[in-house]
Amino acid sequence: MANKYNYNQQMNIKYDHLELINVPAIVAENKEKWFNQTLTQINGSVARIGIVEGEYHWHKHDDDDEFFFVLDGKLFVDLEDRIIELNPMQGVTVSKGVMHRTRAPKKTVMLMVETATIDPIGDE
Repeated sequence: MANKYNYNQQMNIKYDHLELINVPAIVAENKEKWFNQTLTQINGSVARIGIVEGEYHWHKHDDDDEFFFVLDGKLFVDLEDRIIELNPMQGVTVSKGVMHRTRAPKKTVMLMVETATIDPIGDE
């Protein structure tokens, strides 16, 4: 997905239903600082893997909630009035319309669940 940011966001569905999803293999293959890959579609939503290090830009999604769940590393979800720190096996849902950005001080692997039609760049 081409954008003005230096993110590699693969919106294609990588795995069909009943196909094994091997997260360690995806992580091992990745060499980028900010990489998202849609893993599978579940009804009208998708599960995505994010392998990130550094900062995403401030943004919001007018019509979509986002769920972030850290598998490895540490993720900060900056909100306008506070910061939520996520460690492995912790998650948070950011409600639609809430301005936010994510930051990872070191390589972090997270699972995201969101609608299949969401634009990860946000509604700026």
